[in-house]
Amino acid sequence: MTSLERSSGALKRDHLSFLDVVAQAVGTIAPSGTPAFVILGVFATAGNGTWLAYLFATLALLVLSVTITAFSSRSASPGALYAFAGQGLGPFWGTVAGWSLVIAYLFTAGAVVAGSVSYALEVLHLAFGAFDNHLPAVLLSALAIGLAFAIAWRSIRLSTRLSLTLEAITVGAVLIVLGVALWQGAAGADQAQLTLQGVASENLRLGLVLAFFSFVGFESATVLGHEAKDPLRVIPRSVITTVLATGLFFTVSAYVLVAAFQGEVTGLGGIDAPLSALAARLGLGVLGPVIAAGVSASFFASALASINAGARVIYLLSRHGIIHGRAGDAHEVHETPHVAVAISALVVAALSLPLTLAGNGLLDIFAWLGTIATLGFLAAYILVAIGAPVFLARRGELRPHHVAISVASVGLLSLPLIGLLYPVPPAPFNLLPYAFLGLLGLGVVHFLWLRWSNPQVLRRIEDDLETATQAVPAE
Repeated sequence: MTSLERSSGALKRDHLSFLDVVAQAVGTIAPSGTPAFVILGVFATAGNGTWLAYLFATLALLVLSVTITAFSSRSASPGALYAFAGQGLGPFWGTVAGWSLVIAYLFTAGAVVAGSVSYALEVLHLAFGAFDNHLPAVLLSALAIGLAFAIAWRSIRLSTRLSLTLEAITVGAVLIVLGVALWQGAAGADQAQLTLQGVASENLRLGLVLAFFSFVGFESATVLGHEAKDPLRVIPRSVITTVLATGLFFTVSAYVLVAAFQGEVTGLGGIDAPLSALAARLGLGVLGPVIAAGVSASFFASALASINAGARVIYLLSRHGIIHGRAGDAHEVHETPHVAVAISALVVAALSLPLTLAGNGLLDIFAWLGTIATLGFLAAYILVAIGAPVFLARRGELRPHHVAISVASVGLLSLPLIGLLYPVPPAPFNLLPYAFLGLLGLGVVHFLWLRWSNPQVLRRIEDDLETATQAVPAE
C-alpha cells in the first residue's frame, strides 16, 4: 500500500471537468487584477514597452508550459510541480520545489487578500463616503480568509466554479471598457508604443518582473491530478490554454490602457484606478463600481484558488512523511484535504492580519508578499525545467528538442529572477529574497534531518512518484 492509499479518507477522484481545471488556474491568476492594478507597476518601469513585457512573458511561459506537459501528460498527482521535480531530480530537489510551492501559493493568497480588501474598501467608500480604513481592513481580511477556508474545506468543484464565475463577470466588464476604447478611437495605433519610444532594455527587464507576477499560479491546474477527469489529457491542455488566454488578455489590456492615457494631463502613471477612470471618460461610469467590486471578488477568488493549491501540495508532503500529523488526511464526506486547507488558511491569516493590524498599506502588503511568492514560483519553475529532460531520459524518450526547450525555459525564467535581485532594490524589497531563502532553508533542513533519522521517508517518496507514472508506458 502506498502512502496515497492509506486510510483517513482520500481525495475525490475523476470528478472535475476541463472547465473546472482551467478555473483553478484562472482563479489563481486573477486576470482582471492585472489591468486594474498590476499593469500600473509594469508601466512605472517599462513605460511604452509594457505590452512587450507581457508578450515576452507570455512566450516565455508558453515554453515553460511545454516543459510542464512533459510531466503532466505522463503523471497525475496532487503534488503538482513538487511531484514533477521529484520525478526528474529526485526527492531532495523535489522537496525544495515542494516547499517553494507552499511558500508561493500561501504568500500569493496573503497578497491577494490585501488586494481584495483594497478594492472592497474602494467600493464601500463610493457607497458610504470617507471613513478610516484600518479596522474595516482588518475585519474584511479576516472575513475573506474565513470564507475562503469554508469554501475550500467544503468542495473543490464549488471553489473552481465560483472562481470562474466571479472572474468571467469582471473580465467581461473590463473587455467592454477596452472594446469601447478601441471603437471610439481612444486607443488606436500608438506610435509611441509600437516604436518603443523611451524604452531602455533595463526598463523592460524590470517591467518583466511584475509582468511575470501577473501569471504566477498558471500551473496550479496540475494540483488536480487526482481529482480531474482524464488528467493526463485535460491538465496539459488547461495549462497551455490558460497561458494563451491570459497572455492575450494582458497584452491587449496593456496596449489599450497605455494608448488611452497617452498625452493626457494625468497619464497612466498618475491614476490609481485606470479602468474606472477610462470607463468614466468613455461614458461608461456605471461600470466603474462594477469593475472595482469585480476586482475585489477576483482577488478573493485568487486567494481561494491559492489556498486550494497550497493545501494539495501540503497534503502530498504529509502523505510522503515530510510533514507530520494529519495534514495528509482527506475529509470522509467532502473528500477534500480539509486539514491541509485549515493549515493553509491559518498560515495566510498569520501572514495577512498582523501586517494589516500594524497599519501597513494594503498595496504595500500586496507587493511584499507577492515578491516572496514570485521567488517561490520561479524556484519551482526552474527546477521543473531542469528536471524534465532527466525524467524523459530515464524513460528513454529524450529528444534534442526537449533539451532545447528546457534550456530556453531556464534562460527565460532567469531574467525575472535576476530582475528581482539586481540592481539591489530599496528596502524592504532588498530583504525579501533573504526571507524567502530563510523559509525555504527551514524546509530543507527538516528534510535532511528526516532523511538521516528516518530513511523510509525517501523510499516512500520514491515509491509514490514511481507509482504516479507507472500507468503511462514509455514511448
